[in-house]
Amino acid sequence: MKTILVIEDEDLIRLNLMDLLDAENYNVISATDGAQGVQLARDHHPDLIVCDIMMPELDGYGVLAELRGDAATASIPFIFLSARAEQADRQRGIELGADDYLTKPFTRRELLDAIQSCFAKQDAV
Repeated sequence: MKTILVIEDEDLIRLNLMDLLDAENYNVISATDGAQGVQLARDHHPDLIVCDIMMPELDGYGVLAELRGDAATASIPFIFLSARAEQADRQRGIELGADDYLTKPFTRRELLDAIQSCFAKQDAV
């Protein structure tokens, strides 16, 4: 069973994501802020990370930069979920090394397709 780390500061969104992923038979762990998310990623080395951008403590861009800068977590597939829909925000996320960038609101299918795409790329390597 693959493990997905959800990093999201909004309780309702985090809980909905966890329920959705659990229903799809993923093992789900979660963090309420970026700093906690980085620590969980280092401790548990999940198969994929789904992360919000706008969070207290450490934003999603900072999370991704820290994880990509650490050899132990650099290759974990990473999907941003954000209310920021500007092309510049998306571009920044991709340039930092995100595998995908979904804007809120997103559909269940969009998220599951993005996850499957990340796992397919990872399996092809």
